[in-house]
Amino acid sequence: MAARAKSPPGRPSSARERIDHAAYELFSRHSIRTIGVDTVAARAGVAKMTLYKHYPSKDQLALAFLRRREELWTRSWLQAEMERLGATPGAKLLAVFDLFEAWSRRPDFEACAFTKALLEHADARHPVRVAVRGHIATIRAFLVELAKEAGTRNPARFAQQWQVLMIGCLIAAYAGEADAVRNARKVGRLLLESEGLRAARARR
Repeated sequence: MAARAKSPPGRPSSARERIDHAAYELFSRHSIRTIGVDTVAARAGVAKMTLYKHYPSKDQLALAFLRRREELWTRSWLQAEMERLGATPGAKLLAVFDLFEAWSRRPDFEACAFTKALLEHADARHPVRVAVRGHIATIRAFLVELAKEAGTRNPARFAQQWQVLMIGCLIAAYAGEADAVRNARKVGRLLLESEGLRAARARR
Protein backbone atom coordinates (compact mmCIF):
# COMPACT_ATOMS: atom_id res chain seq x y z
CA MET A 1 0.00 0.00 0.00
CA ALA A 2 1.30 3.45 -0.85
CA ALA A 3 2.03 5.30 2.35
CA ARG A 4 1.60 8.80 1.01
CA ALA A 5 0.54 10.82 -1.97
CA LYS A 6 2.86 10.51 -4.91
CA SER A 7 5.50 13.08 -5.76
CA PRO A 8 6.39 13.95 -9.34
CA PRO A 9 8.47 11.08 -10.76
CA GLY A 10 11.94 11.25 -12.23
CA ARG A 11 14.51 14.00 -12.44
CA PRO A 12 13.19 17.09 -14.24
CA SER A 13 15.30 18.22 -17.20
CA SER A 14 13.78 21.23 -18.94
CA ALA A 15 13.31 24.58 -17.21
CA ARG A 16 9.54 24.16 -17.20
CA GLU A 17 9.80 20.69 -15.68
CA ARG A 18 12.09 22.02 -12.97
CA ILE A 19 9.65 24.84 -12.26
CA ASP A 20 6.73 22.41 -12.10
CA HIS A 21 8.65 20.08 -9.82
CA ALA A 22 9.77 22.88 -7.50
CA ALA A 23 6.27 24.37 -7.31
CA TYR A 24 4.77 20.99 -6.56
CA GLU A 25 7.16 20.26 -3.71
CA LEU A 26 7.02 23.76 -2.20
CA PHE A 27 3.28 24.37 -2.53
CA SER A 28 2.51 20.87 -1.21
CA ARG A 29 4.85 21.17 1.75
CA HIS A 30 3.94 24.73 2.74
CA SER A 31 1.09 26.42 0.87
CA ILE A 32 0.51 28.52 -2.20
CA ARG A 33 0.27 31.83 -0.40
CA THR A 34 3.36 31.39 1.77
CA ILE A 35 5.66 30.54 -1.16
CA GLY A 36 6.67 33.31 -3.53
CA VAL A 37 7.83 33.01 -7.11
CA ASP A 38 11.36 33.96 -6.03
CA THR A 39 11.49 30.84 -3.86
CA VAL A 40 10.12 28.63 -6.63
CA ALA A 41 12.61 30.02 -9.14
CA ALA A 42 15.51 29.52 -6.72
CA ARG A 43 14.48 25.92 -5.99
CA ALA A 44 14.10 25.24 -9.72
CA GLY A 45 17.46 26.82 -10.50
CA VAL A 46 16.04 29.26 -13.04
CA ALA A 47 15.85 33.03 -13.33
CA LYS A 48 12.57 34.64 -12.30
CA MET A 49 12.14 35.90 -15.87
CA THR A 50 12.35 32.29 -17.06
CA LEU A 51 9.60 31.32 -14.63
CA TYR A 52 7.42 34.18 -15.86
CA LYS A 53 8.04 33.11 -19.45
CA HIS A 54 6.28 29.82 -18.70
CA TYR A 55 3.84 31.14 -16.08
CA PRO A 56 3.08 34.87 -16.53
CA SER A 57 1.51 35.05 -13.06
CA LYS A 58 1.69 33.23 -9.76
CA ASP A 59 -1.99 32.32 -10.12
CA GLN A 60 -1.22 30.44 -13.34
CA LEU A 61 1.60 28.60 -11.60
CA ALA A 62 -0.75 27.77 -8.72
CA LEU A 63 -3.40 26.45 -11.11
CA ALA A 64 -0.82 24.25 -12.84
CA PHE A 65 0.20 22.92 -9.44
CA LEU A 66 -3.41 22.11 -8.52
CA ARG A 67 -3.94 20.28 -11.82
CA ARG A 68 -0.81 18.23 -11.21
CA ARG A 69 -1.76 17.59 -7.60
CA GLU A 70 -5.15 16.28 -8.71
CA GLU A 71 -3.54 13.95 -11.23
CA LEU A 72 -0.86 12.64 -8.86
CA TRP A 73 -2.68 12.79 -5.51
CA THR A 74 -6.31 12.21 -6.43
CA ARG A 75 -6.28 9.96 -9.47
CA SER A 76 -2.93 8.15 -9.45
CA TRP A 77 -2.79 7.64 -5.68
CA LEU A 78 -6.04 8.05 -3.76
CA GLN A 79 -8.61 6.73 -6.21
CA ALA A 80 -6.30 4.07 -7.62
CA GLU A 81 -5.39 2.76 -4.16
CA MET A 82 -9.00 2.78 -2.95
CA GLU A 83 -9.95 0.69 -5.97
CA ARG A 84 -7.01 -1.66 -5.46
CA LEU A 85 -7.51 -2.19 -1.73
CA GLY A 86 -11.26 -2.59 -1.61
CA ALA A 87 -12.99 -5.80 -2.67
CA THR A 88 -16.45 -4.19 -2.33
CA PRO A 89 -17.71 -0.60 -2.63
CA GLY A 90 -17.96 -0.36 1.16
CA ALA A 91 -14.40 -1.62 1.58
CA LYS A 92 -13.19 0.88 -1.01
CA LEU A 93 -14.80 3.68 0.97
CA LEU A 94 -13.17 2.55 4.21
CA ALA A 95 -9.83 2.09 2.45
CA VAL A 96 -9.46 5.86 2.23
CA PHE A 97 -8.92 5.96 5.99
CA ASP A 98 -6.30 3.20 5.84
CA LEU A 99 -4.46 5.30 3.27
CA PHE A 100 -4.84 8.48 5.29
CA GLU A 101 -3.76 6.74 8.49
CA ALA A 102 -0.41 5.68 7.03
CA TRP A 103 0.09 9.01 5.28
CA SER A 104 -0.77 11.14 8.32
CA ARG A 105 1.80 9.34 10.49
CA ARG A 106 4.70 10.12 8.19
CA PRO A 107 7.09 12.86 9.39
CA ASP A 108 6.64 14.62 6.03
CA PHE A 109 2.83 14.61 6.18
CA GLU A 110 1.69 17.82 4.47
CA ALA A 111 -2.10 17.34 4.71
CA CYS A 112 -4.45 18.34 1.91
CA ALA A 113 -3.02 20.99 -0.39
CA PHE A 114 -6.49 21.73 -1.73
CA THR A 115 -7.91 22.49 1.71
CA LYS A 116 -4.98 24.77 2.49
CA ALA A 117 -5.47 26.59 -0.83
CA LEU A 118 -9.20 26.96 -0.17
CA LEU A 119 -8.61 28.54 3.22
CA GLU A 120 -6.07 30.95 1.76
CA HIS A 121 -8.38 32.35 -0.92
CA ALA A 122 -11.57 33.90 0.45
CA ASP A 123 -12.79 35.45 -2.81
CA ALA A 124 -15.30 33.01 -4.30
CA ARG A 125 -14.33 34.19 -7.80
CA HIS A 126 -10.58 33.73 -7.35
CA PRO A 127 -9.33 31.17 -9.92
CA VAL A 128 -7.53 29.13 -7.27
CA ARG A 129 -10.67 28.86 -5.14
CA VAL A 130 -12.72 27.95 -8.21
CA ALA A 131 -10.19 25.23 -9.08
CA VAL A 132 -10.28 23.83 -5.54
CA ARG A 133 -14.06 23.69 -5.60
CA GLY A 134 -13.78 21.77 -8.86
CA HIS A 135 -11.43 19.31 -7.16
CA ILE A 136 -13.85 18.86 -4.26
CA ALA A 137 -16.59 18.15 -6.81
CA THR A 138 -14.36 15.56 -8.52
CA ILE A 139 -13.82 13.71 -5.26
CA ARG A 140 -17.53 13.98 -4.43
CA ALA A 141 -18.50 12.47 -7.81
CA PHE A 142 -16.17 9.53 -7.20
CA LEU A 143 -17.68 8.99 -3.75
CA VAL A 144 -21.22 9.24 -5.15
CA GLU A 145 -20.45 6.42 -7.59
CA LEU A 146 -19.09 4.23 -4.79
CA ALA A 147 -22.13 5.06 -2.66
CA LYS A 148 -24.42 4.04 -5.54
CA GLU A 149 -22.53 0.78 -6.02
CA ALA A 150 -22.76 0.10 -2.29
CA GLY A 151 -26.53 0.57 -2.40
CA THR A 152 -26.90 3.54 -0.06
CA ARG A 153 -30.36 5.11 0.15
CA ASN A 154 -29.21 8.61 -0.79
CA PRO A 155 -25.82 8.44 -2.53
CA ALA A 156 -25.39 12.24 -2.80
CA ARG A 157 -26.03 12.81 0.90
CA PHE A 158 -23.87 9.83 1.89
CA ALA A 159 -21.00 11.07 -0.30
CA GLN A 160 -21.20 14.51 1.30
CA GLN A 161 -21.03 12.97 4.78
CA TRP A 162 -18.07 10.80 3.75
CA GLN A 163 -16.21 13.74 2.27
CA VAL A 164 -16.73 15.76 5.45
CA LEU A 165 -15.08 12.91 7.36
CA MET A 166 -12.18 12.82 4.90
CA ILE A 167 -11.49 16.55 5.01
CA GLY A 168 -12.06 16.84 8.75
CA CYS A 169 -9.76 14.01 9.75
CA LEU A 170 -6.89 15.37 7.65
CA ILE A 171 -7.23 18.82 9.19
CA ALA A 172 -7.35 17.30 12.68
CA ALA A 173 -4.34 15.08 11.95
CA TYR A 174 -2.40 18.09 10.64
CA ALA A 175 -3.27 19.88 13.89
CA GLY A 176 -1.59 17.05 15.78
CA GLU A 177 -4.47 14.79 16.75
CA ALA A 178 -2.84 11.39 16.38
CA ASP A 179 -6.06 9.33 16.37
CA ALA A 180 -8.09 11.61 14.10
CA VAL A 181 -8.06 9.33 11.05
CA ARG A 182 -8.67 6.19 13.09
CA ASN A 183 -11.67 7.81 14.76
CA ALA A 184 -12.99 9.02 11.41
CA ARG A 185 -12.81 5.43 10.16
CA LYS A 186 -14.94 4.31 13.11
CA VAL A 187 -17.55 6.93 12.26
CA GLY A 188 -17.39 5.83 8.62
CA ARG A 189 -18.10 2.25 9.61
CA LEU A 190 -21.10 3.47 11.61
CA LEU A 191 -22.35 5.34 8.57
CA LEU A 192 -22.11 2.17 6.50
CA GLU A 193 -23.90 0.19 9.19
CA SER A 194 -26.67 2.80 9.32
CA GLU A 195 -27.25 1.95 5.65
CA GLY A 196 -27.39 -1.74 6.45
CA LEU A 197 -23.94 -2.28 4.94
CA ARG A 198 -20.87 -3.99 6.29
CA ALA A 199 -17.39 -3.84 4.84
CA ALA A 200 -14.40 -6.04 5.45
CA ARG A 201 -11.08 -4.39 6.11
CA ALA A 202 -9.17 -3.33 3.06
CA ARG A 203 -6.77 -5.73 1.38
CA ARG A 204 -3.15 -5.49 2.45
